[in-house]
Amino acid sequence: MSNTLFVEVVPSGKALGAEIKGVDLRTLSTEAFGRIKQGFHEHLVLTIRGQDLTDPDLIDFGKRFGVLEPPGMSIIGKPYLDDYPDVLVISNLKSDEGTPLGNLGDGEAIWHTDMSYRDVPCSAAILHAWEVPPSGGDTSFANQYLAYETLPHDLHEKIDGRIMVHDETYNSGGQLRKGFKEVTDPREAPGARHPIVRTHPVTGRKSLYLGRRRNGCILGLDLDDSEETLERLWAHATQPSLAWTHQWRKGDVLIWDNRCVLHRRDAFDPTARRMMHRVQIRGELPA
Repeated sequence: MSNTLFVEVVPSGKALGAEIKGVDLRTLSTEAFGRIKQGFHEHLVLTIRGQDLTDPDLIDFGKRFGVLEPPGMSIIGKPYLDDYPDVLVISNLKSDEGTPLGNLGDGEAIWHTDMSYRDVPCSAAILHAWEVPPSGGDTSFANQYLAYETLPHDLHEKIDGRIMVHDETYNSGGQLRKGFKEVTDPREAPGARHPIVRTHPVTGRKSLYLGRRRNGCILGLDLDDSEETLERLWAHATQPSLAWTHQWRKGDVLIWDNRCVLHRRDAFDPTARRMMHRVQIRGELPA
């Protein structure tokens, strides 16, 4: 069993992120998991390398953080894995018949928060790398605690108490979700309405909660004012000083706090293979 004596937490030296060393996620003791969870709340994103997990292993590890949340809609309209519907596949691969084997393909995935279009978004996500391309496909994260704490005064005042539209039409790779139609007026976009600033239920800290830029809209502002304000917010929230980038290796497990970080993915060679499996943890109503 993995023991806390051997659990090492190595901070990235950036605005967020740390690597956990000395653990096998299949055999974690209660004490070792407690150290991981503590590191999760301190550093917001954790990397654990060299893990050889089956889907049941990944599911079991996810359940230690809480109840699993069903994944967002796949682009084929049903779970990718019939035996494990709680697992979302992230991949650019296709079957012999040309059916996608996973979401997001090989293009850039823009800055976003997972599943913010739901009334109760997931609290955390856990992504396990089965196959990775030789280059590209890196994932970057931005600390939204610090984004809120360093807001210019005028922006801070302008968004105080405001609610935002979180569009459900497209995924973070720009793919239209099955069963949805294109949206031309963001005020009419399907999806949840959440406060722009939310309070973390565990740490008590406030963070920006922007969701995703496409079809975003601040209620109570006219559309031009909303667009100008969002452009400023996104530029501030994703500045390099708030970010850290993870370079993937096969066997990596990445865990992030979906309530207080944004993330994005670089594009990669479409002829290269990338296959990752993900579970997510049920969250709370943002407040």
